[in-house]
Amino acid sequence: MTDLRKIIIDETEVEVDGAMTLIQACEEAGVEIPRFCYHERLSIAGNCRMCLVEVVGGPPKPAASCAMQVRDLRPGPEGQPPVVKTNSPMVKKAREGVMEFLLINHPLDCPICDQGGECDLQDQAMAYGVDFSRFREAKRASTDLDLGPLVETHMTRCISCTRCVRFTTEVAGIQMMGQTGRGEDAEITTYLGGTLDSNMQGNIIDLCPVGALVSKPYAFTARPWELTKTESIDVMDALGSNIRVDTKGREVMRFLPRNNDGVNEEWISDKTRFVWDGLRRQRLDRPYVRENGKLRPASWPEALNAAATAMKGKKVAGLVGDLAPVEAAFALKTLIEGMGGNVECRTDGAKLPEGNRSGYVGTATIEEIDTAKTILIVGADPRVEAPVLNARIRKAWLAGARVGVIGPKIDLTFDYHHFGTDRDALTKLVGKVEEKPDTIVIVGQGALQEADGAAVLSQVMAYTQGAGAKLLVLHTAAGRVGAMDAGCTTTGGMDAALDGAEVIYNLGADEVDIKDGAFVIYQGSHGDRGAHRADVILPGAAYTEEQGLFVNTEGRPQLALRASFAPGEAKENWAILRALSGELGATLPFDSLPQLRHALVAVAPHLAEIDAVPENEWQPLKVSKPGSADFRLAITDFYLTNPIARASTLMAELSAGAKARQEQPVAAE
Repeated sequence: MTDLRKIIIDETEVEVDGAMTLIQACEEAGVEIPRFCYHERLSIAGNCRMCLVEVVGGPPKPAASCAMQVRDLRPGPEGQPPVVKTNSPMVKKAREGVMEFLLINHPLDCPICDQGGECDLQDQAMAYGVDFSRFREAKRASTDLDLGPLVETHMTRCISCTRCVRFTTEVAGIQMMGQTGRGEDAEITTYLGGTLDSNMQGNIIDLCPVGALVSKPYAFTARPWELTKTESIDVMDALGSNIRVDTKGREVMRFLPRNNDGVNEEWISDKTRFVWDGLRRQRLDRPYVRENGKLRPASWPEALNAAATAMKGKKVAGLVGDLAPVEAAFALKTLIEGMGGNVECRTDGAKLPEGNRSGYVGTATIEEIDTAKTILIVGADPRVEAPVLNARIRKAWLAGARVGVIGPKIDLTFDYHHFGTDRDALTKLVGKVEEKPDTIVIVGQGALQEADGAAVLSQVMAYTQGAGAKLLVLHTAAGRVGAMDAGCTTTGGMDAALDGAEVIYNLGADEVDIKDGAFVIYQGSHGDRGAHRADVILPGAAYTEEQGLFVNTEGRPQLALRASFAPGEAKENWAILRALSGELGATLPFDSLPQLRHALVAVAPHLAEIDAVPENEWQPLKVSKPGSADFRLAITDFYLTNPIARASTLMAELSAGAKARQEQPVAAE
C-alpha cells in the first residue's frame, strides 16, 4: 500500500509516495534537479552534492535531494505540507560552490574531449556554474587505467561520482572496480590493475557524466552534432534491445541504448554496442554468379535470370536465417510455397512446435522477471545468450528471488542452486513439482536442439503447468520468433524441408552446412559461409539499412528503422524476392512494404501491435520422456554468433581475449 504525502515544491503542491526521494518528487512536479552521481537504476551514493535543495523549516543548510525521502520531511507548525525550494538564493549559492569545487582539478579539455557536446559537466557548468574560479593552485593529475579494448580512460577528468563502480558491481555483477585513497589521493581504479571481464562493460561509457570513460573504437571519429540519429532494434541476440543508430553520411558510427523498461531498461551488451565495424567489412555489394566453379560479378538482371532459370520446374526449399526481418521471411514463404516448396527457419534444429505460440515463445514477459520469486533456467546460459536479460535476473536475485539451473555449471554473476547437468535432473524435478506462484521457467535453445528437444520442452511445460508458473523460451536468433509467426516452418524440421530439394534458397542462413548436389541461391549482406557455398549471390541490406519488423524472445513485435543505405548495388531483402517472383512469372501480390505488411498482418494479426506483448493461449505438449544426455549450450563464443559479428575486427579481438582468459591458469587457493 502506498503512503501518499503532500509536498510543496517551488509553490506547486504535489502528492507523491512517501518512499520517494526528493529528487524523484521534484521530477514528478516537473522541476529539473542537476545531478552527477544519482542514477535511477543504481544505488544512492550521495557524493556529488550537486542536487542540493532547501528544505523550509529544516536545518539552516541545503539538503541532498537524492538521499532524503519525502517521509523524512516535517510538516509546517499548523500541519501544512512540507515546503522544498529548488531555486532559492541558498540553493543557487550552494550549487555554484559545488560546481566550483568540481572544476578545481578538472582539465580544460573540452575542445579535444570526446564527450564534448554531450557532457553533463559541460551542460551543468553552463546552467549552474559561475564564470570565475578562486583557486590558483596547480591541478591534480591521475594516471589512466587500461580497462581493455572497449573503454578508453582519462582519469584526470574523473569527478568520483562512482557510477561506473556501482554499475559494474550491482548490474553487471563483476567485483572489479572501486575507489582507493582519500582526499586528493582518491581515485577510481580496478583491483590489481586488471581489465574488465564483462560483456556489458560498455554501459559505463553512457553512465559517465564527464569524459573520464569514453568509447575507444569511436574515439575522435565524429562529434554528436554531425550525426543523424535513428531509433532502431538490435539483432545481435533475441532480446530485441532498443537502440539508437548514429550515422555520419552513409556510415554507421555507433550504437547507443534507448530506454524501454519492458525490454532492455537502458542497458545493451558490448556486442550490440560495438559491432558497427562489422557493417563495413566483407559486404556483398553486387550480385555474383558461379561459372566453371568460380564466382564472377554479374548484373542484377543476369543474376535474377540465373536464379529464376535454376528454380523453374525444380523442387525448391527455402531457409530463413537468424537476422531476417519478418517481411523478408514472409515474402520468401509466399514465393517458395507458391512453387510447391517448403520453407524452414529452425536452421539450428531446435524442436520448436509449429503454430503453438506458448511453446515457441512462452507466456511470461521479460518485465515479469523483476517480480518473480523463483526462476528456473533449463539448458541456457543467459549471460552469453542475452547478457541484458541476465542482468535482469540478477536484479530479481538481489531482490530475494531464488534461482535454479539445470544444465552445465556456469558463472551467471549470481548464486543459484544447481539441480544437475542432464535430462534426468529435469524429469526428477517434474516428478515432484508443487505449486509455486510467481515462478518463471526459462528454457534455452541448447535444451531444444538435440533429437529429444520436443520431449524436453514437453517436460518443461509440464513443470510450468504443475507449478502454476510462466514460461519464457530464450531464443538466440533475432529473426526466429517472427519467422515462426509468419509460418516459415515445415513439419519434420530442416531434414524434411531439404529432403529431395534440387534448389535451396538461402535467406541469410550462415550457420548451416548445405550438402553438395543442390543448387544454392544465397541472399544476404555479408560474404560469410552461406555466400561461399552459393551458386548465385543476391546482395541484401543489413538490419540498419532497411525497415523491418523483429519479434523478440517474449513475442513483442518491434520496428527497426532504416539508418543508412545498403552499399553498392545491394537492395532491400523483400524487394529482391519481389523482383525474383516477376522473373519466375509468379509475381508476389505486393509492390510496396506497406502492402506486404498488410498481407502479413492478415496472416498474423498480432504483428500489427508494435511494442505490445500478446497473450499466448497455453497449449501444453503431450508429455514424453527425453533421453538421459547432458544439456549442451547453444552458444560457445559470445562475440562471433552471426555474419556481422564475424566480419568485425573488434569482435575477433574480444573473442581471442575471452579465450585467452579462459585458458589462463588460476592460482591454487
